[in-house]
Amino acid sequence: MDMNQFIQNIPKAELHLHIEGTLEPETLFRLAKRNGIRIKFNSVEELRQAYQFNNLQSFLDIYYEGAGVLQNESDFYELTWEYLLKAKEQNVRHVEIFFDPQTHTARGIAFETVIDGIYSALADGSRDLNISFCLIMCFLRHLPESEAMKTLVQALDFKEKIMGVGLDSSETGHPPSKFMGVFEKAREEGFRIVAHAGEEGPPEYIWEALQGLKAQRIDHGVRALEDTALINELKRRQIPLTVCPLSNIKLCVFKNMRDHSFKTLFDQGLCVTVNSDDPAYFGGYVVENYLALQDAFQLTRNDIAQLAINSFNAAFISQDKKEKFIDQIKKFMAE
Repeated sequence: MDMNQFIQNIPKAELHLHIEGTLEPETLFRLAKRNGIRIKFNSVEELRQAYQFNNLQSFLDIYYEGAGVLQNESDFYELTWEYLLKAKEQNVRHVEIFFDPQTHTARGIAFETVIDGIYSALADGSRDLNISFCLIMCFLRHLPESEAMKTLVQALDFKEKIMGVGLDSSETGHPPSKFMGVFEKAREEGFRIVAHAGEEGPPEYIWEALQGLKAQRIDHGVRALEDTALINELKRRQIPLTVCPLSNIKLCVFKNMRDHSFKTLFDQGLCVTVNSDDPAYFGGYVVENYLALQDAFQLTRNDIAQLAINSFNAAFISQDKKEKFIDQIKKFMAE
């Protein structure tokens, strides 16, 4: 088995995936036509050509426009199901999916429409594709904390469907400390806590996420290397980092993959995981992210296996379930 097949076939989890970011251009055009929505691009090819980003905000502008074609429960179901079929092909055995209700409720789409469509597809994927799942609701950090609090209150009616809450959207100028109140309320309600930090924002944002929000996982975290004390803290506590390599290159966080901080973080013993973020926009799903890292850093099979093990250890699942998945990796390695 060559390295490509090895990466494809090893059991793995994906922990940093925005479901709205899996909206492939073909699906976007199909839903736009079905829902009678005008978009400013004339073809799939023209839309793909627009995926040239120079920072996070330039991506978000087109990302939010694309999300506008999602109108009905069936749209959210189809979006999620198409991602799950890709995940199945890549032997992703467990997914923890982000969704952004504010992106949709601001357009007049009911919270219930969004979550019921996504959750129904995840439940069907668990039954029919053998992919277990958790659903994580993210707050948009460019909006006020008061808006996040309204969203949290809405979410309480669907609490049994939501494992955790996170923080995403434009990082620069929107520190985690802005949201301490809503995350305190979320913790009181029993939600797991994650937060995007240290992608474009400084290491201080990672400290704020850990200390202020009590984040159990840091999404991205690639700028942690700028702070030795932070690296020591992340290593000591084995706080997982959900790294998204192709995203970081596409959004110009690093010039190229060899400049990426991934290998240094990994070699220092941090719990680094590999994920795809918004794969329809960034040129690859989770396997393509593993392959990009392997090509840049000549990762060994043992390195790949450790990353896959990290992905399950970092997941919000029971210890028994973690051990079962990790046993599958060990059996795969022994074949």
